[in-house]
Amino acid sequence: MISATGRRTREACGGRAPESAQSRSDGDVEPARYPLMLDMAGRRAVVVGGGRVALRRARGLLDAAANVVVIAPSVLPELAALPVTVLPRRYRRGDLAAAWLAHATSDDPEVNAQVAAEAEEHRIWCVRADAAHASAAWTPAVTRHGDVTVAVTAAGDPTRSQRLRAAIALALADGGLPAHRGRGPRGTGSVALIGGGPGDPGLITVLGRRLLAEADVVVTDKLAPRALLAELDPDVEVIDAGKQPHAHNLTQTQINDLIVGRALAGRRVARLKGGDPFVFGRGGEEALACVRAGVPFQVVPGVSSAIAVPAWAGIPVTHRGITQDFSVVSAHLDPSQPGATVDWEAMARSTGTLVLLMAVAHLDAVAAELVKRGRDAATPVAVISDGTTAGQEVLISTLADVAAQAAASGVRPPAVVVIGDVVRLRDQLHPRSTAARTSPADVTPAADHAPDLAATA
Repeated sequence: MISATGRRTREACGGRAPESAQSRSDGDVEPARYPLMLDMAGRRAVVVGGGRVALRRARGLLDAAANVVVIAPSVLPELAALPVTVLPRRYRRGDLAAAWLAHATSDDPEVNAQVAAEAEEHRIWCVRADAAHASAAWTPAVTRHGDVTVAVTAAGDPTRSQRLRAAIALALADGGLPAHRGRGPRGTGSVALIGGGPGDPGLITVLGRRLLAEADVVVTDKLAPRALLAELDPDVEVIDAGKQPHAHNLTQTQINDLIVGRALAGRRVARLKGGDPFVFGRGGEEALACVRAGVPFQVVPGVSSAIAVPAWAGIPVTHRGITQDFSVVSAHLDPSQPGATVDWEAMARSTGTLVLLMAVAHLDAVAAELVKRGRDAATPVAVISDGTTAGQEVLISTLADVAAQAAASGVRPPAVVVIGDVVRLRDQLHPRSTAARTSPADVTPAADHAPDLAATA
């Protein structure tokens, strides 16, 4: 629990419970409050009042499995619909019998004072919603993430508490706070198949960042946002799966066995990938391995490089008035090679945008195949290397010339190839002067400047 109250010495308290804030002189210092988590499961809690505050308090008590009794002449429909006992009348002395906790949320200060007085008499903790400094107990602003609960108080200022709670919740959600449990006995482990996005560490999802921070074991790919690994706790086991063409650190079978084995040993495994796990990421194979082994798993979608990398470079894959569709193709095989299943005839006939992944090694063969099957040789092409990173470079060419120009420029994987008229929009959408993000460099500028296609859309 986080508390922003002052302190008072034991001598000032005289060994007694401190008097209420209303009876202390202005020179007194606010006493420190004693933070405590209560197990309310099956225990009675009485809520006096039927408005919005009572609704919030009742919901929180129900989350803690408490036996909730609500006393008020009238209650909100949402409150009446909850699994609580409603006594539709005014509060009476004796209503706190058998209660472990009371909440005085009436809009009548006198009623709240009576509830607090009875609670004090019977040594029942009571939270007054109308007078925090006259209350024996406070309700903190609470945020929960997995098995972590954070409760925040701020000297009776609910707005300040909620702001602090929101900041802490965000830091827990995005992995900014250390939520990792550390090593120790484990129950059943789990696997999170996390899409890390196209390269820039800021493009991982909030959920992916949090599950990465909570992991005991991280199995990472070559194209995953590896800068995030430096933020992990030192006791987290990091394993480099590092698959790349003709140089696999681990085979796919070995990776499957690894993540399943660590999970069966009770570890929380984060399988960190580039892009999205189910877009040429073999995430489906890893998920099936978990299913066969009975290991709980979660798929965390990622921002696919097929869309994000062109967008970061100023190229939308669809644009009104230019194209209504796009195709994403894995081009890691030569089109003439046995086993290549891409319908290049359909790709050539299509007027939509064509996005090629893993195409650098066979760019000459792919371009030739498309032209041979009818795609215009003058079709604009962009080759975007190291997309969304500080090293991003963009080559603008045509289908006829792109292979030779890419070879001359020394283009290396990873690269995303975009084929289609949307490439011409880059002249207008390329963020050359935007300081807030990387401004990609043109390795080979286009021979012709694009017309104002946005104006015709």
